[in-house]
Amino acid sequence: MAAVKKIPLRKCTGCGEMKPKKEMVRVIKTAEEEIFMDLTGKMNGRGAYVCRSEECLKRAIKTKAIERSLGINVSDEVYEQLMKELGE
Repeated sequence: MAAVKKIPLRKCTGCGEMKPKKEMVRVIKTAEEEIFMDLTGKMNGRGAYVCRSEECLKRAIKTKAIERSLGINVSDEVYEQLMKELGE
């Protein structure tokens, strides 16, 4: 009998839904206090997960959920960059 492989779930900071990790995008804060969108999900740093929709990212920005998850103030320029990267 084959064992069922466990699918890792993560909670979206925008909508609050639990979804498989591969369906989400990770926003990370590095040790140098830089913020990036980690499309591989394997970069070092503190991470917050967001669904691959602009709607969830906008909601996370509006409620400052990403800032709370990462423990840092995020500038508007960084949010604009994240929106561009998600839109591509």
